[in-house]
This record gives sequence, structure tokens and C-alpha cells, in this order.
Amino acid sequence: MLVPVAFFGVFFAWPVAAIVARGLKADGEWRFGRIADVLGQSDIRHVLWFTTWQALASTALTLLVALPAAYVFARLDFPGKQVLRAVVTVPFVLPTVVVGTAFLALVGRGGLLDELWGVRLDTTVWAILLAHVFFNYAVVVRTVGGLWAQLDPRQGEAARMLGASPLGAWRKVTLPALAPAVAAAALMVFLFTFTSFGVVQILGGPTFSTLEVEIYRQTSEIFDLSTAAVLTLVQFVAVGAVLAVHAWTVRRRESALRLVAPEVTARRPRGTGQWALLGGVLATVAVLLVLPLAVLVRRSLDGGFGYYRALGDADGGTFLVAPIESVVNSLQYAAVATAVAVLIGGLAAAALARRDAGRLVRGFDALLMLPLGVSAVTVGFGFLIALDRPPLDLRQSWILVPLAQALVGVPFVVRTMLPVLRAVDERLREAAAVLGASPWRVWREVDLPLVRRALLIAAGFAFAVSLGEFGATVFIARPDNPTLPVAVARLLSRPGDLNYGQAMALSTILMVVCAVALLVLERLRTDRTGEF
Repeated sequence: MLVPVAFFGVFFAWPVAAIVARGLKADGEWRFGRIADVLGQSDIRHVLWFTTWQALASTALTLLVALPAAYVFARLDFPGKQVLRAVVTVPFVLPTVVVGTAFLALVGRGGLLDELWGVRLDTTVWAILLAHVFFNYAVVVRTVGGLWAQLDPRQGEAARMLGASPLGAWRKVTLPALAPAVAAAALMVFLFTFTSFGVVQILGGPTFSTLEVEIYRQTSEIFDLSTAAVLTLVQFVAVGAVLAVHAWTVRRRESALRLVAPEVTARRPRGTGQWALLGGVLATVAVLLVLPLAVLVRRSLDGGFGYYRALGDADGGTFLVAPIESVVNSLQYAAVATAVAVLIGGLAAAALARRDAGRLVRGFDALLMLPLGVSAVTVGFGFLIALDRPPLDLRQSWILVPLAQALVGVPFVVRTMLPVLRAVDERLREAAAVLGASPWRVWREVDLPLVRRALLIAAGFAFAVSLGEFGATVFIARPDNPTLPVAVARLLSRPGDLNYGQAMALSTILMVVCAVALLVLERLRTDRTGEF
């Protein structure tokens, strides 16, 4: 456990503390009065209000749209279900920059809606809300549907036999059992939308700004570190509260009704109602999830493959190198980040899975989720401030990028491997130890064969999310080594059809890489390998 704690202490807690201290200290004295000054500004209050209400609206809309799909994936068996599950999950691992770009191609100037009906939504909050539903749809489907598929249907059937109506049986038996999973999914959606950056940065324009976008603006454009530090503290407190409630819901979910194998509960659709529900879910997936990605691909192919060929040219303005080199950079960075995330996350999961783990160790489980909610912009800028002197003078080093990406990948590794490690029979380890095996050999001969598949899935998810990390990377990626998300953001920030088309082309490349990774992971996935 010492290595994961040291890793998070040096590369997460220290950079965040450094930028907060830099913003709230002047002449060696703390200026806590600055907190009240910042929060008293009307424009900051407007940002706080918009951040909160759009997160609540996005969460409610996502639950409304995705809960029927959770039932379909949990209870119905139909051809192509495995492929459709992967399709549903692709948006979640896409970089938020690509999500914003896809919706820009759909609802923005010259987008599909503009071409067909002259309607533009990119200057309205609806574009942001729909993009958030697109991104978080899989969170509800996988989290709620995963538990729903394992609930014993005979308990609801028993309530029906005792005279309860179908709705009454669902309300009194199924819903209470699903409540912890629904709450956990809602909290995760709220967390991701509360800290939204790439989507709002692209679709919000100058009108809409979340806390994360405002932190970026204060640090990179206005250079007001004190205001950015206050906003970071506010976001940290909010995220900490959400994660504390989420940890409580996870513990409740683990003590839910008796679970059975998902294969027992899934059946072919029966009756008009189930067929209509399946058709409605398929239509929703086609319109909400597939259509934006299809429009993205179409816009990248305007005029043939010209935009793709242009990626091989360096214009000397937007990039110091050809944009296509960002693909190679991203793959290399993501590979290193995956190795780090699997090492740190695997050690943390092994420690958390121990039956004799104390309360302090178990509490570290919730802290591992903090990088998903704490401002990535703060982490990236904190890297530049904290890691600029010996013995960790890494400011000019390429390793900063994969380290920042690994911080985001570690929670996914832990969430994927922990259920599998907890399921390993402790008696197998004890028997190997009695026969003289060292702790390392016990892990190699007993644990590793049982968790190998989960380890591959964890590595795949870490690779996918590292590939798309943007908030921290935008600060620390060198101009001559941009990553794919940074390259897309730079192209979108410059006028001209060529820049816009190249952004669509790069986004399409990134989308294809993520989709292929998800299809491979879906074939490896088992019902014990975590929520995703």
C-alpha cells in the first residue's frame, strides 16, 4: 500500500496543494479572506449556479433516458446484445473534446440540423445537456443494469402471487433493491457533469462556464491564481462530499438482495410491451449515441480524404509538427500511462482486497476516486509549479504527461480488479503458503491466473481513458509533442474550414481507436470485472 500512497501523495496531493497555496498565500501569510471575496463576485456566483444546476439537469435527463436501457440489457436477451453493449460504452471512454466536437458537427454552424432545418443548438444549454447524456449513458446502463441482471426475479414473482400488481411488485421489491445502484450511478453522473470541461469548453462558448472551465480561464488567460485556488477548494469540497455519499451507496449495494447469475434472468422479449421497449431503446441508441458519431465521420470526409491527407502537413502556426504526429504521441503516452496505472492500481486493489485491511486502508478506496472529480486543470498546472525543482525537476520531461494520465486510469484499474481479487478463495493462498510458496510465488501461481482477464480489461480501460485525458494534458503537453485531444482543441480554436475538418478527422481517428479497444474488452469482460 506504501507505493500507491506515495504515488498519489507526490503526483496528486502535492501539485494540488502547491497551486492552492500559491493562490492563497502572499508575503508568507495566508489570505483566507480571499475566499469570501471571490465567492462574493456576481460572475463567480453565476458560474457556481450554472455548474450545479446543469449537473442536476444532466443527471436527471441521463437517468430518464438510460434506465429503460438498463432494464433491456439486464432482462432481455436478443441478437447482437454484446456488440450493442460495446457501442453504448464507446461514448464513455471518448475524450470529452471528441464528444464536444461530435455534437458541434451535429448541432453547430453547418451541422446536420443546420443543413436540414436551419436549427442551431450549439449556443444553447441543450447542446451541453445532450452531450452529457451521450457521455454518461453507459454509466447508468452498466451500473444499474449490472445489478438488475443479477437480482433474483422470483422475489418479484412471489409478490405478484401474493396479489401485487406488476407496478406494485416493481415498486416494493425491485426498486428498493436497485436504489443503491441507481444512487451510485446518479452520483457518478453528477460528478462527471459537475466537473465537465471539454464539452462545455467547446459547446458553451463565452456564455456558459462550469467551475472547471472557469479555473482554466483564471489560470491560463487571466493568470489570477488566487481566484483559481478558491474555485479549486470549492470544487474539492463538493467532489469530496459526492464521493463520500457514493462510497456509502456502494456499501449498500453490496448488501442488496441475493444475487443470481445474469444468464438465469435474461429472456427473449415477450409481448408487445417488451418488443416496443426494445425498439425504443434501439432507436434512442441510434439517435443519441450513433448519430453524433456518424455525423462526425461524415464531416471528416467532406471533400473526400483531403482533411486526413492535410494532417501530414505542418503549417508552422497551429503546430510545430504535423498534426498526425499527435496520434503517435498519444499512443506512446497512453502505453506508459497504462503501465503506471496497472502497477499502482493493481497494488492498491490487492491491499484493499485483503480481509485484514484496516479502516484506514479501506478509506483510501474513496480517495482513489478523487482524481476523477478534482480539477484536472489544477493538477496539470500544479505539476508545473510543484515538480520544477530537484529532486523532482520534471517540468521539461515527457514523463509528466503519462503521469497525469495515469492518475485518471488508476481508479478504473482498482474498480475493475477489486471485485475479482475479493472473490479469490483465501484458502487457495493459505494452501500455497503452507506448501512453502513465497508471497510473490503465491501471487504468481494463485492470484495471477484468476485475475489475468480482469488485469487485461483494467489495462484496456486505463489505455482508453489515458488516450483521451485533456484537462491536465493541455497544460503540460509540449508544443512539439501534442496529444490527440490537445491537437483537436487547438484546431477548433482556429478559424477556417481546413482547421475544422482536420479536427473532425483527428476526432474520428481517436473514436475508432477507442471503439476497437472497447470491442476487444467486451469479449474479455466477465460479470465479476467491475461495473465497466
